[in-house]
Amino acid sequence: MDMDDELAELKRKRIEELQRQQADSQMYSAQRAQQEQMQQELEARKQAILRTILTPEARERLSSIRMARPEFASQIESQLVVLAQSGRLQSAITDEQLKAILKQIQPKKREINITRR
Repeated sequence: MDMDDELAELKRKRIEELQRQQADSQMYSAQRAQQEQMQQELEARKQAILRTILTPEARERLSSIRMARPEFASQIESQLVVLAQSGRLQSAITDEQLKAILKQIQPKKREINITRR
């Protein structure tokens, strides 16, 4: 095998490797897009359930909480959806009921007293 044949073989292998990398990249992009779409569908279903189980005032309160503490709001939403799907809610949750739920869920704050001598 002469030098030109070796060079041609190296070029061919490099082109195959680049094509394989490109195919892998496209497959990864497609999987990621599919995951994002599934995530959006789940979020849309969750929001639809929340619209039916919360009064407008309670939804507004939850929206305010989401702006300040997104993780906490997601946790509350998930728990409310589970309650709704299990059939444990008889009627829509009012703002007052949501406040009571929030007080139960929210971690207790420790009070620190400093005494001076």
